[in-house]
Amino acid sequence: MSRDRLRVSLVQEAASLEPSVNRDAVRALTPAAQDLVVFPEAFARDFGTAGSDVSAFAEPVDGPFATAVREVGTERATTVVAGMFESSSDPARPFNTLVVRGAAHADYRKIHLYDSFGYRESDRLLAGETTPAVVEVDGWVVGLMTCYDLRFPEHARLLVDAGAEVLVVPSAWVAGERKVDHWRTLVRARAIENTVFVAAAAQPGPRYSGHSMVVDPLGDVLAEAGEESAAVSAVLERAALEQARRTNPSLTNRRLDVRAPAAGL
Repeated sequence: MSRDRLRVSLVQEAASLEPSVNRDAVRALTPAAQDLVVFPEAFARDFGTAGSDVSAFAEPVDGPFATAVREVGTERATTVVAGMFESSSDPARPFNTLVVRGAAHADYRKIHLYDSFGYRESDRLLAGETTPAVVEVDGWVVGLMTCYDLRFPEHARLLVDAGAEVLVVPSAWVAGERKVDHWRTLVRARAIENTVFVAAAAQPGPRYSGHSMVVDPLGDVLAEAGEESAAVSAVLERAALEQARRTNPSLTNRRLDVRAPAAGL
């Protein structure tokens, strides 16, 4: 039977360039008495300077980092989500992968690579298959997205069509002009337009934007960090999800027969 509440914590911590430090950080920073704990994107090892070759730090999804995440999740009876670089068929370009370990198990390879704002993530990383990933966590259906995926509303909607009640978005949202405003706007928009909870964990400043957030299905911010290292928590209530979908039944009111206009009009 589905549970009525989901206790969520977001760990806003900077990833080191030394993988063993990050494995230790997962062990040290995963809180007890939580159902879902979310670390940022690329937490197994930071991206390094823009355009760096990260292939030497790729691991399989049963390698040292994912094993550490699994052990911590199992020991603390929780589910932990964290980002890593995963070995692929192209030795020069690993996947940007989320591992979900502990009480639940899943892997998600980032679909939308960050070829934007002067960056070219696709030069160094390989995109995953274009199938959105969901996983059940304590009776809740959780959809997985990574950072730049947040800018693609159709991705979030496909996750919701697959049953997602919570969208989890580990990120390393690069700091810069307008970036915090974009982040906060997009996290809230994905929640409002899909009537879902969104739990978005980011790396902190100064390199990244921080502001890890938990947002409810009507767009209210339940918890938010600042720019510094922090951990924030919130309790997601199924009753609030159901009430939001009664108040704003936009998923039910969709016209699925709407089509794009003919070209040239």
